[in-house]
Amino acid sequence: MPYPANDVQAFEAHATDADLDDLRARLAAARLPEAETVYRAAPDPRRWDQGVPLADLVDLVNYWRTEYNWRSFEARLDWIGQFRTTIDGLGIHFLHRRSARTDATPLILTHGWPGSIAEFIDVVDELADPKDAAVPAFHVVVPSLPGFGYSDRPATTGWGIGKIAAAWVELMERLGYSKFVAHGGDWGGVITTVLGGRFPERVLGIHTLTPQAPSGMTTDGLTAAERAWTEESRDFWCGPRAAFAKQQAARPQTIGYSLVDSPVGLLAWILDKFAEWTDTEDNPFETISRDGILDIVTLYWLTRTGASAARIYYESHGGVNAFDPELRVDVPSAISVYPHDIEKCPRPWAQQRYRQIVRWRSPETGGHFPSLEVPEFFVKDLQEGLAAVLAADR
Repeated sequence: MPYPANDVQAFEAHATDADLDDLRARLAAARLPEAETVYRAAPDPRRWDQGVPLADLVDLVNYWRTEYNWRSFEARLDWIGQFRTTIDGLGIHFLHRRSARTDATPLILTHGWPGSIAEFIDVVDELADPKDAAVPAFHVVVPSLPGFGYSDRPATTGWGIGKIAAAWVELMERLGYSKFVAHGGDWGGVITTVLGGRFPERVLGIHTLTPQAPSGMTTDGLTAAERAWTEESRDFWCGPRAAFAKQQAARPQTIGYSLVDSPVGLLAWILDKFAEWTDTEDNPFETISRDGILDIVTLYWLTRTGASAARIYYESHGGVNAFDPELRVDVPSAISVYPHDIEKCPRPWAQQRYRQIVRWRSPETGGHFPSLEVPEFFVKDLQEGLAAVLAADR
């Protein structure tokens, strides 16, 4: 049932027992392929050369079917506080935790793909009510991207990064936050950049893990380490490892049938990215728990958003919804580039777009999902980065 315009309603996540029974039945009846032909004994990152190894998938499927507890995840979402509102005709779901501190600053955290709001649920409390009174506190808002989780699935085209950024401004306004800071990684990092560039009168500053370099940059003057970053990023986007993005940008509907119909297919599609994009030696469970990954996958499954989430690539690659190559960000910006992320932008390149970088960090560990991989470091880094942003804005 759609909510009236401008109305914010409390929301509770609750899958039916029938949906959970159906999931377990599908997992029990899964028809799996033979083992990969590049088999290697663990530990060895090359085990994943053809994708998710059969033995790893079988173990995780069995755990998902017999031991994983979805109700625990639902309870954690409800503890933070869930809401929905309708913006531009689309229902938007979000978490909202107000700080007890009177000096708290509104903060919007935006996830990417194949992530979800689950990336942030374990860091919300410390961001809202930090144990150290000397660090900034935040009123934390964590929206589900359109087509993800409990947000509605768009029925028409148009929900690219620009429209999402504008929707976030409207969302924060409805919550009484006329000015705010923003953080994001992956698509969330791109949307955060758009927020800072297009809405400087509303955005006090940003923290991003995914700085966007202007087009046409050269490696002249870069250090050897910075040149290596550019080569790694180029190899990723120009090589076979980016096939997932090309598929989802060109034919999201085609892969969507597998993602919505088969829980094992959905799990393998997402697990492959967690394995490759985390800072690990053999598998993603070195830094992220099985439950942590299954929280994300099960959220996609129960909300049937495998196809609609994939469409963010279709909506935001090329055409009128593409990232503006001329966008300039003048608000204070803090940037952290984790060592095992898939896209790393050198600071000299970033400075051509982000004109007031107040803090730049290159952590020693961590990959594409730092809030899950190194949560304590991530929170401290985000607090310090946003503290620098707020100090510069005064």
